Amino acid sequence: MVALGFGKFARADRIFALERITGEERGDGLELDEALDLAARLAAAADAGRVDLSDLGRRARRLLASTTKSASA
Repeated sequence: MVALGFGKFARADRIFALERITGEERGDGLELDEALDLAARLAAAADAGRVDLSDLGRRARRLLASTTKSASA
């Protein structure tokens, strides 16, 4: 078993090569970029004393829903 990331694994008798996918080809990696952007904006807002927890909850639910849909498809 080889972990491919995002809870995906490859199982085979032999694995000849694995190449990391980077850049535009990465696919679900874009969701990670959105999560990191949100975390950075939340940290900045917390430092400034402006945190809207309702908006944060909506964004988190939307991000989790999009991740769940892409994983089940």
